Parts: sequence; C-alpha cells; structure tokens
Amino acid sequence: MDTLFVRVGGDQFFVDLVDRFYVGVAGDPLLRPLYPDDLAESSRHLALFLMQYWGGPRTYGEERGHPRLRMRHAPFVIGPGERDAWLRHMLGALLDLESASRISAADAIELRDYLEMAANSLVNSP
Repeated sequence: MDTLFVRVGGDQFFVDLVDRFYVGVAGDPLLRPLYPDDLAESSRHLALFLMQYWGGPRTYGEERGHPRLRMRHAPFVIGPGERDAWLRHMLGALLDLESASRISAADAIELRDYLEMAANSLVNSP
C-alpha cells in the first residue's frame, strides 16, 4: 500500500503546502513574532518533518533527531489563539492544494485530522 507521501506526489506537495502556510504566517500579527526573521529554515524543517511523518525520506530525523514536537515548542506560549491561527493558515494551504486537485478528499481528511490533533497537542497556555 502506498503511503500518503507517495499518494500526494512526494516532496513537492509538502514543499508547496508549507510554502502556502508560511505566506499566511508571514502576515499574521499573532504568529509572526513566534518565528525567526528569516522563515526559510523553519519552512524547510516543517516540510521535512511532514514528509517523514507521512512516509517520505527520513531527512528530518537524520538532521534533527527525534521530532520531540512538544519539547521544541515549549519555549513559546501557544494558547488557543495561536493554535487557531496556525490551523487557519495550515488548513487554508491544504484547501488550496485540494481545490487544485493536488490531493484526494480522503487524503485531505487524513491530513486535516492529523494537523488538528498536532495543533491541539502543542497548546501549553490557557
């Protein structure tokens, strides 16, 4: 059985998803301060993480070790507002790709469910 990584077309899908996501982050007054001035490294890390998670190359783990998402995000205050803004931009990016027929409805649902779970798990402040 093909992985989601293969079904969506590999690396390029995740690069495009993350690029669209970071366009939203760059203009978001709540999220932008949480990121470094240059978004390139953050963008690369997120794309590599998502590729690996969904069955693609293990580059993220080779370069950065275990994802430890909660630990990596612990220095930042992530409340419901930050979670909602992050999800708005990520799900908007996903919808753009789904609307362009770059991903099936079933794969979009699987991704959406994961993104919502991940965003909720990183909330560390009321």
